[in-house]
Parts: sequence; structure tokens; C-alpha cells
Amino acid sequence: MHIVVCIKQVPDSAQIRVHPVTNTIMRQGVPTIINPYDLFALEEALRLRDRFGGEVTVLTMGPPSAEESLRKALTFGVDRAVLLTDRFFAGSDTLATSFALATAIKKIGDTWGAPDIVFTGKQTIDGDTAQVGPGIAKRLGLMQITYVAKIAEFDPEGRTVTLERRAEGGTQVLRSTLPCLIAMLEATNEIRRGTMADALRGARSEIVKWNAKEAGVTDMGKCGLKGSPTIVKRVFAPSARAEKAKLVEVAEGGSLAEALIDEVFTRQPGLEPDLITLARGH
Repeated sequence: MHIVVCIKQVPDSAQIRVHPVTNTIMRQGVPTIINPYDLFALEEALRLRDRFGGEVTVLTMGPPSAEESLRKALTFGVDRAVLLTDRFFAGSDTLATSFALATAIKKIGDTWGAPDIVFTGKQTIDGDTAQVGPGIAKRLGLMQITYVAKIAEFDPEGRTVTLERRAEGGTQVLRSTLPCLIAMLEATNEIRRGTMADALRGARSEIVKWNAKEAGVTDMGKCGLKGSPTIVKRVFAPSARAEKAKLVEVAEGGSLAEALIDEVFTRQPGLEPDLITLARGH
């Protein structure tokens, strides 16, 4: 079994600043970390490998400094790390990023065997779009399961996986054939502590580095700024809410739930008739 995990090196959100003139994120001098959502995907991949065997390859796209995050991933016990780095990738939006990563995953499959599962995190903390994972799945023709809270069953012989997916109406239990792409939710597990042997291996291991040509990218017009139709007008911190919390009093013997519902309907008078209409429609 071969599992590929896509991670991203991101600025530490606790120290991000916004440029007062350009309204863009200031990355210079800000420490970088592995995107926290990706750690849940990485741990889930390692658990499957530990139970059923196989290999875990971790992939990231970024500048040469992203090697630091890959070495960190190696200390957790992954088998192989691939860095996709090229100046042609600079300025990539989610469309161009998913194209480059999907192309690299194809190259990984040709080199070390086609992946049975591609794991990603729910989203990244610097973009928050949750678009790259589904974009990779679309380009590779994979079944995609997003917002996964738990892998309930895994059958490598039957090549199926059963998952619990969070949805607005509750939890969905889905079964998919392999190969597929799984985007993990946060707080679904806890990343392990790497062993001393893995820490030493992570420091010594060679990171596989591919530029655009080596990764198999043939159309440079789909990479970087040329392949990125998204335009970010500005980035800004939301203004603080001036509205204060309101104390909801409940009469003796009354229901807190009913009091809260009444308060919500009082503040949003159009909500109650909309809910009634929706209920009748079902």
C-alpha cells in the first residue's frame, strides 16, 4: 500500500502581521510551521501504514526552505519526502497549486507506485479556502471525501475504506473504493512523538527535490501567476465586535433551551417562518 500526504509550510498564525500599506501578509521574519490541519492527515496515514503495511510519502510545494517542514515530517516516521520547488510556481493560487501537486503525484506514482490514498488536511491556516484537496482529486480522477472525522474500516484486499464524515445534518457514514482522496478534519487524532531513530533519519535523509520539468509539468502556463486567475484585492484583520453578550434569564422551572430559541427568533424575526417553510417542504 502506498499513501501520499500533501502538507504545506505556513507562517505561524500567532505571529502573522498584515502590511499597513499593501494589505498583504508579511511573511519575512515570521517562523514557519507545518500547517496544523495537515498533521491530522499525516497521523492518520501513519496509523494505516502501521496497521496494514506499505509506505507513506509526504509531498509539499514551496521554496527551498520548505525542506524544513519535510524533515519534520520525516521525524514522525514517514518513509519518503518530496519537495516540489521552482520559481515558476511562485504566486500560485489554489488552481495552479492543485495542478502542480496533481502532476507531482502522478510522477510519484510512476516512480514508487500509484498511491492508494492521497491525504490532505481540511484546509490551510494561511488560505482557508479548502480548495486544493478537491482540486487534486478532480485532476487525478479520484473519489474525494472531505471533512472526514474518522476512518471506521479499511479493507486493503477489497480495496474499500469506510469513513465518518461531518456534515451540517450530522455524521455521514460513507464507503469508497480505492484509490481516493481524504481530507481530514481537525481534532480527529493527535500527531505522535517521533522516535530517536526517526529523528536521526530525518536529519540524515535526502529530500527528493523536483523542479517543474522533473515533476512532469509540460504546460508552464498553468503554473504560478500565469496559471492563477485569482486576484487578492486586500488582506485585513476583521474589526472587533462592539456588541456585548446578553444575559438570558430563565424563570424558575423554565427551559433554558426554549429561552435561547426565543431570544434567537427575537433577534432574527425572519428565521422562524423560514424554518417552518423548510420543515414543511421536507
